[in-house]
Amino acid sequence: MTAGSGAALAGPAGPWRSIEMASPAAPAAAVPTSAPPLEQLRHLAVELRLLIPGVRDKAAVTVSREATTLTVVFSRLPLPSPQETQRFCEQVHDSIKAMIAVYYSLPKDQGTTLRKLVRGATLDIVDGMAQLVEVLYVTPAQSSENLISYNSVWDSCQQVPRIPRDNKAAALSVLTRSVNFVKDAHEEMEQAVEECDPYCGLLNDIEEDNSDHHDGVEDILGCPNNRDLYWSEEDQELIIPCLALVRASKACLKRIRVSVAENGKKDQVAQLDDIVDISDEISPSVDDLALSIYPPVCHLTVRINSAKLVSVLKKALEITRASHVTPQPEDSWIPLLINAVDHCMNRIKELTQNEVES
Repeated sequence: MTAGSGAALAGPAGPWRSIEMASPAAPAAAVPTSAPPLEQLRHLAVELRLLIPGVRDKAAVTVSREATTLTVVFSRLPLPSPQETQRFCEQVHDSIKAMIAVYYSLPKDQGTTLRKLVRGATLDIVDGMAQLVEVLYVTPAQSSENLISYNSVWDSCQQVPRIPRDNKAAALSVLTRSVNFVKDAHEEMEQAVEECDPYCGLLNDIEEDNSDHHDGVEDILGCPNNRDLYWSEEDQELIIPCLALVRASKACLKRIRVSVAENGKKDQVAQLDDIVDISDEISPSVDDLALSIYPPVCHLTVRINSAKLVSVLKKALEITRASHVTPQPEDSWIPLLINAVDHCMNRIKELTQNEVES
């Protein structure tokens, strides 16, 4: 079997289907030969950079094709000869090396955010291919097992054409992801508060399951009689400004994303990277705060995590205000958000002051 004979192996949408990738980006229009020499060189540099995404896509197509071939030939008997196996292994190895080379060929001045996305996609492909080979080695001729691992490689290769083409697009992609993470955390917190149930009905389910058991079961499990699993009145009062702070975090990320979308410039690579780097710290900080409000609640921990989140938010807003995405630094939305964040933190300090003094 040749390297391309198994190219009909499918991805998750169906058992066997063809693999199609985006075509390389079209080069820019040619510069007249009468243009000044340096202008011609500048234009050539632009054209060469436009080819990079296409090279990336083609490398992913090659990896996917080799994964297809390898899966087909090792999912049935008889297995290929030693000579054929060596050829298949070399082709897989070469395709992976080519994929890695694409990452290293991406100029650093294209932006850290874009490079991270390309690196992540490359690692997913390399790791997926390694797992596929291991599965084929352990369980040859078992197509059901092999197809699962193959689909992982196929999915990773399919993501490559979707990688942003420039650092601004990459920044918007990462910011959108952060907004969604914080939105999810905020909704979970709101649901728990509205139901006055920090574990969203989990305790009630356990109580019903154990209703016919002996009395000692509850003591062994530590629920539902353990009051540490419920919010006190003081806890519920403290949660209100914490929830407001998370809501302000979501608003900050949304406004930063809008500013990058409307005013961001592709050539301002370093500033976009700075905005993304600090904004990327908001979601983990929100998670830390959200986890700390679940019982048993340590008010001092809530205060510390709130302060950390406020510090990240203010830094993100200041970096955004000092960058090109905020053409009018006095724009009212940044001071308003800073005031909202300060108001939440001041209230949290008031409610946790006894913990600090004790």
